[in-house]
Amino acid sequence: MKKNANKNLNPFILLFSALLIYGCVANKDTAVDRRFQNLTARYNYIYNSNVLLTEYNESLLQSYADNYEKTLPVYLDPEPQVNLVLTPGVANKQLDDVITKGQTIINDKSFSNYIDDAYMLLGKANYLKGNYFIASEYFDYTAKTYNSDLKTFIMAMNWKARSQMQLNNMVLADKIIDTMLRASDQLKKDLAEPLATAAQMRIYQKRNKEAILFLESAIALPAEKQLRIRWRFILAQLQEKEKNIQDAYANFTKVEKSNAPFEMYFHANLNRIKLKALLSGVKLNKEDQLLALLKDDKNFDYTDQIYYQVGELFSAEGNFIKAEENYHKSVAKSTRNQTQKALSYLRIADLNFKEFNNYIKAKLYYDSTVMILPKNFPDYDNIVKKADNLQYLTDRYTIITKEDTAQAIAKLPADQREAKVKAYLTPKVEVVNTGGVINNQFLNDPDFPNRSLNASNNTAGSTFYFNNNAAISNGFGDFKKRWGNRQFEDNWRQSVRSSAQETKEILAGGNVATGITPANGTTNQAATDQTSLEKQFLDGLPTTPALLATSDQKIIDAYFEIASFYQQELNDKPEANKIYLELIKRYPDNNHLVAIYYSLYLNYKGADEVKSDQYKQLVLTKFPESNFAKNILDPSYSAKQTQMENIAINNYNVAFDAYAKKDYPDVVKQANDNISAFPNNDLAPQYAYLKAIAVGRTAKVDALLTEFNLITSNYPNDKIITPLVRDHLKYIEANLDEFKQRPVALIDFDANEPRFVSQAAPVAVPTKPLVVENPVAKTAEPTPIAKPVEVKQIDPTKPASIFSAVKSEEYYYVIDVADATLTLSSSRFGIGQFNRGNYPDNDLVHKLVELDNDQLIYITSFVDLEDAKIYESSITGQLKNIMKVPANLYKGFIISKENFEKLTDRSRINEYLEFLKDNYK
Repeated sequence: MKKNANKNLNPFILLFSALLIYGCVANKDTAVDRRFQNLTARYNYIYNSNVLLTEYNESLLQSYADNYEKTLPVYLDPEPQVNLVLTPGVANKQLDDVITKGQTIINDKSFSNYIDDAYMLLGKANYLKGNYFIASEYFDYTAKTYNSDLKTFIMAMNWKARSQMQLNNMVLADKIIDTMLRASDQLKKDLAEPLATAAQMRIYQKRNKEAILFLESAIALPAEKQLRIRWRFILAQLQEKEKNIQDAYANFTKVEKSNAPFEMYFHANLNRIKLKALLSGVKLNKEDQLLALLKDDKNFDYTDQIYYQVGELFSAEGNFIKAEENYHKSVAKSTRNQTQKALSYLRIADLNFKEFNNYIKAKLYYDSTVMILPKNFPDYDNIVKKADNLQYLTDRYTIITKEDTAQAIAKLPADQREAKVKAYLTPKVEVVNTGGVINNQFLNDPDFPNRSLNASNNTAGSTFYFNNNAAISNGFGDFKKRWGNRQFEDNWRQSVRSSAQETKEILAGGNVATGITPANGTTNQAATDQTSLEKQFLDGLPTTPALLATSDQKIIDAYFEIASFYQQELNDKPEANKIYLELIKRYPDNNHLVAIYYSLYLNYKGADEVKSDQYKQLVLTKFPESNFAKNILDPSYSAKQTQMENIAINNYNVAFDAYAKKDYPDVVKQANDNISAFPNNDLAPQYAYLKAIAVGRTAKVDALLTEFNLITSNYPNDKIITPLVRDHLKYIEANLDEFKQRPVALIDFDANEPRFVSQAAPVAVPTKPLVVENPVAKTAEPTPIAKPVEVKQIDPTKPASIFSAVKSEEYYYVIDVADATLTLSSSRFGIGQFNRGNYPDNDLVHKLVELDNDQLIYITSFVDLEDAKIYESSITGQLKNIMKVPANLYKGFIISKENFEKLTDRSRINEYLEFLKDNYK
């Protein structure tokens, strides 16, 4: 029997094998060939490809990380690309096999009925690989070529819309979805995914109510089970946002009872508990219900999120102290979920900023938030801005603290100061409990700004190094043996700094935040050991009336700047008033008194009219000639002043034109007229200088010396003209015999004539570092060991810039004047005066480039960014007097030589200013 059966089967097997080989090899348009191509395409390729796609999606479901603080995406897709960046797709064997199979069907099974399915497979595989542009082309071809097949057309349009959304082409995607939805009216099934895609578009458009309708329809139709669970969770999220608590609670409950992934189940349960109390109207102990979740071992990895939700409950009830306690517990338990830790930091920062008005502590927590929060988080830029702004407060509070400490030590008997300084400067290792709310009253605690936010309460017995005080102390001792005492700062390995580095630290607040600047203004080289550091501190103590006055002025200025910041930037008038009053209490005769009285008058206006009137009268009676008093008596005074300043600028330009035309008598007349009319105007020294030069062109040297001496005596504090005139006087004194032989002090020179210092012809010289006063002595430094170049992470949410942050060998300071019609001769003259008076040894040159709508005055050259920043800090405060154009028309900035060459028009300038803000904050 067995033998006969084999004989009967052999012909059948042979025939089937022959036909199979024929179907695989032949490619003819015959009925038999089509049948075998359909058979092999469907079962050899389409079926296996769909199995591979299913396996890929299941693995994606296991690895995809959802952010439950946001509305979940409808599909397991990354967030849409803000900028189109064409990159190769990520290699994946499953998806590559799908592509190979799809291409095989198209090439070898061209007479089968599955060509459209093959193109769809190619599109889906490329989509999942991240090749959204290629995927969109496949889907577009499929939709156009097979538009007679309604199901194929709608599915192709659905995937094409998804591809365009990933490319952030939302307008085009919306049009595709509209076309798809109109066609879907005739299709009775397979509509769940197209409806879900339409819901995703409405979510992107923030049209939540329409998204809810689409999701409800999609969930009611047959679809893959895990997708339907996901859609129901998103539906509940949207319903909660739209205050549809009843339906949101019902859908969260359904998700909780479904076969959802554990993390989704957990968050559904969390949200269900939160909404239950709102529905019942009964005061439930939501805290106990949430904390009960901690008893389930399965929830161990979500402890941080449970405490966070408890904090949210207390915050909603207005119990901010309890809220902060639970946010701190959330931070302590966040061991894996960095996004959750960042959110807890953010809530603590916001509470201290908005509710507790503790801006110093808020700044620390905003810093921690920015360190770990994803850059695509909503409102990320505003969080960064808050942190940057609050650094301003931190720096000034630190000045007050450290100057107070220095003054307190200075008052001690001389034999006690050394021990006190030693105790003060000895590094303290302490663990700080940040669980409670702290106030701004920390001025006697000099270490406050440097304390760690993540300190733990663990004792020395803890096994974790950073929770073990004894281990930290030993580690610090070992570090000090090798490195000495180093500040917590950039380039901490360098014990000796260049003058540019030191000045940069001062300008950036680094010296404020990490060390005390001696009241006498002198600086030693960075201390290499504890003894020299203590000596430096002792030498800088304000032990004389002059040094004490300098120290007091630092405190006064810091208080005043803090109060102004509260008032103007934070709009916190009560806190501003508190600081103003503290300043008056400590220093009743300070130099900002009239501005303080005026600010208190404004701040109390409408809140406490009695106090407002009190400070108003103080301004009017004690400072009747001040601009503040004039503003009170005439509310239009400021506008009139602005108008007068514009008139003064125009008058100066007229006088300068006369000087350029060598009409020296007219220059003298206009200078005298304007100085008489506006003796206290900031331009008065510049008029006096024009007059002096005009006199020098028409009279002997004695008359010129008289004018120069009048400038130095009448305007001793001027920072533009007076330094320049002092240099002129030194030059004339050194060459007095030669000047006395001239018929006029300043003659029109030719190439063979001796030149006056201010008219020295520029010569080509190598760029050299900017010379500053009291430079730090430099010593030979060992060649540094090469270290890996730190590559700054690129923010994928921002377009790639044509500008580069790469270190340059040459930097410029640029003044952009946003009006190509203005004449800038007088402004350039003022820049030259400033440069020669303040940087006589640096060979600075200013040049002009004219664009279509802008004029760029650029000062060259600076050897590095630090030198350019030093120059910027010195000239910025003087630009109002240097530039003879309205203040709203010009802006100064630093730029490298390479980036400057890319400034071709207004749009490029704006683009660079954004680049500057992001890269040189």
